[in-house]
Amino acid sequence: MKYVEVLLPFGYEENIVIKENDNNDTQTFEYQMSIRDLISELREKIDEIENIDEKIKALNYVRGELHSVSPLKHHPVDNVVWVKSEDVEPNTYNPNAIPPPELELLHKSISEDGYTMGVVTYNNPNGKIKIVDGFHRRRMLQEHEDIKSSTFGYLPITFVRKSQEDTGDRMASTIRHNRARGVHNIELMSEIVAELVEMGKGDRWICKHIGMSLDELLRLKQITGLAALFNNKDFSQSWDAESEPADIEFEDSQEEQL
Repeated sequence: MKYVEVLLPFGYEENIVIKENDNNDTQTFEYQMSIRDLISELREKIDEIENIDEKIKALNYVRGELHSVSPLKHHPVDNVVWVKSEDVEPNTYNPNAIPPPELELLHKSISEDGYTMGVVTYNNPNGKIKIVDGFHRRRMLQEHEDIKSSTFGYLPITFVRKSQEDTGDRMASTIRHNRARGVHNIELMSEIVAELVEMGKGDRWICKHIGMSLDELLRLKQITGLAALFNNKDFSQSWDAESEPADIEFEDSQEEQL
């Protein structure tokens, strides 16, 4: 077995060790060398772009092209792009509320560590990019000149999966992000549940996609005070998210009844 060391570009000290098989098949080695040469040329070309906006636009394009052939492209984080913050707008249903001390901590975190995660968005074809998760990360850039100047006014974003672009799916995704962090406003979240019910989403869909028990859903419906939300089955029984007893009935949406 023969080993060939290939130096990584961009100043990495580590080396890649490529194994050639016993029949001297050097195809993998040639691919690596070819890619390294192409990257070096691309790096020089982009470095020659003096205009910041044009350079960021070029880098976004390159990332997008690489993302299109990535085996991990089904994960939104595989492609983080930078867009002007004014081209991104908040959604109207975010149930996340952060107290002033935590907001200051977020400011300090981004100031000290930089943006370490993109704002999750939906690429609205009929208007500006809509935020699914990350409203306060965008707010930091808008309200603090030190952060804005460090990114040239650009915000790092990712796009939700195409399968999650439906309004109901985006609402559920926003709640999942917030609940996973343990930060969400109960009253605002109950308003989202009301909207989902009015869209025709059934109890089963809501519980499954938001990640809550049937009892939690009932309490949220009670908070709304809307009688229209109680035209479903008996909620006297509790429901464990891990097991769905046969005697617990859900109000299914029209889609789920088909």
